[in-house]
Amino acid sequence: MEKILLIILAILLPPVAVLIHKGVSRPFWIDLVLTILLYLPGQVYAVYVVLTE
Repeated sequence: MEKILLIILAILLPPVAVLIHKGVSRPFWIDLVLTILLYLPGQVYAVYVVLTE
C-alpha cells in the first residue's frame, strides 16, 4: 500500500516522493533538477526510484 501511494505521489509531486523514499540524497537532487528543467523526466525518474528500491 505504501508503494502505491509513493507512485501516485511520484506522478503528482516527483521530488517529494523521492524525498520521502530516499531522504535528502543524490537521487533527490537529480529528480529536483529534472523536474525543474522538464516535468516529465522528473516524473519518470521518481517512479523509477520508487519502483527499483
